[in-house]
Amino acid sequence: MRAEIISIGTELLLGQLVDTNAAYLAGKLPELGLDLHFISQVGDNQGRLAETLRRAWDRSDVVLTTGGLGPTEDDVTREAIAQMLGEEMKTAPELEANLRAFFSRRGASMPARNLKQATLVPSATALPNPRGTAPGWWVERGGKTLAAMPGPPHEMQFMWEQEVAPRLARRFHDAVIVSRTIKTWGIGEGTVDEMLTPLLHSNNPTIGVYAKTDGIHLRLTAKAKTREAAGELLRPLEEQVRATMGGSVWGVDDETLEQIVGRLLKERGYALAVMESCTGGLLASTITDAPGSSAYFKGGVVAYDNAVKMAHGVPAQLIEAHGAVSAEVALAMAEGIRRSLGAEVGLATTGVAGPEPLEGKPVGEVHLAVATARGGQASRALYPGTRELIKRRTATAALFLLRRALLES
Repeated sequence: MRAEIISIGTELLLGQLVDTNAAYLAGKLPELGLDLHFISQVGDNQGRLAETLRRAWDRSDVVLTTGGLGPTEDDVTREAIAQMLGEEMKTAPELEANLRAFFSRRGASMPARNLKQATLVPSATALPNPRGTAPGWWVERGGKTLAAMPGPPHEMQFMWEQEVAPRLARRFHDAVIVSRTIKTWGIGEGTVDEMLTPLLHSNNPTIGVYAKTDGIHLRLTAKAKTREAAGELLRPLEEQVRATMGGSVWGVDDETLEQIVGRLLKERGYALAVMESCTGGLLASTITDAPGSSAYFKGGVVAYDNAVKMAHGVPAQLIEAHGAVSAEVALAMAEGIRRSLGAEVGLATTGVAGPEPLEGKPVGEVHLAVATARGGQASRALYPGTRELIKRRTATAALFLLRRALLES
């Protein structure tokens, strides 16, 4: 079954809002066996939206829309659907009563403009929205299905999980699509693609190769009548991929690097401390994104000023001799913070995030180091890109250096 997503809102076209709704829905459709063929963005213009809806209705089995269900004049999703279907909108007394009760519970009277949120066309039924004032629409006609959901992500996701997904599952249950993501690090996208060439021409299951900030991701996808059958198709392919990629594989599916590093620290009973220069606290922030990180993360110091580095054990003469952006200083930072905070492991970053060179070092040169009681190891890299991107890549590389050190310990 072909599915299509339409994201509605002029703010999307102006770049003022990132379309996270489409990404969320795209990740959910495979679980229902629906093949996503198109994603569109259209502004708050009834004529253009009706045209986009007509095209989607003609070529797809399932059309999902997000946005444009509010009470304001530029919220025209209902009107455009009615225009596309050639049906008249009418106020539904039950929806109006629910809407007035919503405002009454908050001690307010309902603005007249909100009445449009209580309308339906004959082909539509209302989808409850306990998190907002905008009910969704569910339309079935001529073998086609359309679900209109609100734009705010917390409302849309709740409506998807509670109303839309269960209805779609009952309506389309002839197949499911199951995916498995294998995450790798240390090998470039082109090389990975070459290594997997013998496996890339299968139609079911398939492999997709994607470059991400934490390495190259391999998406393995199979379609079958049941999840179990799809899993049986994926199993031998995953074994082949793992055998080909070897030690470059570091995680699967929703696993994050910070979760895996945290698990290794807990298994070994180690505490971690960090000292950051070019990453400016991003490394500590990423580490603490993992739930339960307080069990192993002692804390961190953002040491942009050399005096702060020296206060935590970095010798002044070392900075004078090699510069703050150097392997020697990175190693001293890792060892210094390890001792200063009483941790078994110290991790450090220093580098030139830009936009100007520093100490004669080019923008993007970074040095990372990890230290334990058994010694330390450092790593140098040269990253292209913006200041923000260099900081993100440096934090990620530091965690991979830490992972390697932990696996070797």
